[in-house]
Amino acid sequence: MDKRTRIMGRRKRIGIGGHGGLEEDPMSGLTNLFDVAMVFAVALMLALVTYSSLPELISGKNVTLVKNPGTADMEIITKQGEKVEIQKVTNETVKGMGKKLGTTYMLESGEVIYVPESYP
Repeated sequence: MDKRTRIMGRRKRIGIGGHGGLEEDPMSGLTNLFDVAMVFAVALMLALVTYSSLPELISGKNVTLVKNPGTADMEIITKQGEKVEIQKVTNETVKGMGKKLGTTYMLESGEVIYVPESYP
């Protein structure tokens, strides 16, 4: 056998399937794209929470926040455990009967204190 025949024979054996007999999964690249998309989505959500100045919402503590106090678009955001509730405050007048529950005081520091009516 001459040198040329040995080389040609080797090429035929290696050339099966184009990759030495190994076949590549065409969907393997898509799996990596899904992983990258999930990491990007989580990073985007964390960035939005941080940008909106509400990092307390991702902590494990119970939190009550007042956004835009004293304005027409004021919101009260309450987080208890995993539940987050947003209440929009309006200037609507309500008619009807009711009873006094307590008194609210604002201190010089801006802190608001609620004292229930039945407090001794």
